[in-house]
Amino acid sequence: MSNQNNQLLKLLGVGFGIAVTVGGTIGTGILRKPGPIAAQIGEPWVILLLWLAVGIYALLGVFCAIELAISMPQAGAWYVYARRAFGNYFGFVTGITSWLGTVSALGFGAYTMSEYIALLIPDTETYIQMMSVLLLMLLTGFHWLGTKSAGKSQEVLAVIKAVGLIIFVIVCFIFGKSPTNQSMTDTINTTAVPLTFISIIAALQAIFYTYDGWHTAAYFTEENTDPAKTLPKSMISGVILIIVIYLLVNGAILFALPKEMLMNSKLAAADTISYIFGDGYSKIITMFLMISILGIVNAQIMFAPRVIFSMSRDHLFFKAATRVNAVGTPSVAMPLTAFLSVLLILSGKDTCGKLSDIATFFFVLSYAAGFAALVRLRYTEPELSRPFKAPWFPYLPYFLLILSIMFLAGAVYTDLQSSKFALIFLLLSYPLYYLVDKMNKV
Repeated sequence: MSNQNNQLLKLLGVGFGIAVTVGGTIGTGILRKPGPIAAQIGEPWVILLLWLAVGIYALLGVFCAIELAISMPQAGAWYVYARRAFGNYFGFVTGITSWLGTVSALGFGAYTMSEYIALLIPDTETYIQMMSVLLLMLLTGFHWLGTKSAGKSQEVLAVIKAVGLIIFVIVCFIFGKSPTNQSMTDTINTTAVPLTFISIIAALQAIFYTYDGWHTAAYFTEENTDPAKTLPKSMISGVILIIVIYLLVNGAILFALPKEMLMNSKLAAADTISYIFGDGYSKIITMFLMISILGIVNAQIMFAPRVIFSMSRDHLFFKAATRVNAVGTPSVAMPLTAFLSVLLILSGKDTCGKLSDIATFFFVLSYAAGFAALVRLRYTEPELSRPFKAPWFPYLPYFLLILSIMFLAGAVYTDLQSSKFALIFLLLSYPLYYLVDKMNKV
């Protein structure tokens, strides 16, 4: 069988939209980031407030993303909107940064899942890189089977993940508070952590990474059977569910795990269960957390290729990436995405540790481009069909744009080591764009 027109297939609905929003967001971040955040921010109420603040940012951002996605129902999300509003070069920068951010996150997710495997099977610790690469190869092979099977798998993984996290929260609140357990709240005065601008930015950097994925359903608008009807339901309900789960999970960890342990924890959820029940029970939560990570990696390897597929169709990437197999999978863009993630993993452990920070900068840069595109298109294309309109225009997109720019400036100031990769790309972006443009005209 062949797909001679290289068309994506309309197979997805509201169930997939919710699943890919939840599954494409909740994963490695909530499992790894509570420890580093606690090390930066001492006060539990400040930690929860920051998680809520970024959650509100994501919810407000969803209103903007829905308008853009329904009015321009094409694969690629932020890339499509930026190109329509500001032209090919701006679209190229937005598309590549969006893609590279997900490539980085994909490598980070595969590496984290392999770390969990090493916890279950200690003898495999020296093979974490190899296991990460194998995981990406297996997922690439599975997604080759088509959009329908990939979509169903995402729905199943999202349900398992949501139910499992709710059970985790209930267990923590029932069993976590014992007479011998000094929680973070009890020990707040014994281990003071100064609250500074740098610590807040560092914490926000981690939280922004954890929330990324709130817009994931927009990447699949072209494959949605009725985007005007299903996207608002799936994206808004999905983000609200994510906010609730994140606040509950953080509250449970803060309630059950002593502050000193949390501040030094790489895998806070597993450490919490281990602290409550002993090391023997940590393997149960570790297995669940592996499924949780699998859900987000599964979503990322599904939506990231859609960006460069769409760019290639507009002659802003290599022509070969427009190929789609008979069952709806971008047959060149997907393995290329996985291959670049593999290269990042193989570049070394230190690089893997920085992947999430690099990804966060690229993600927020893409958000900013989308919010700016919404403002511009409202004025330049007032006749564009908009079945859904973002509320509080123009204040909402301007507000989100300003917040995004402030965060990016703060990230550069406080973490130049990670941000420099994004800044170097921006400096090289026009020569790269010029080269791709010339190649596609030959």
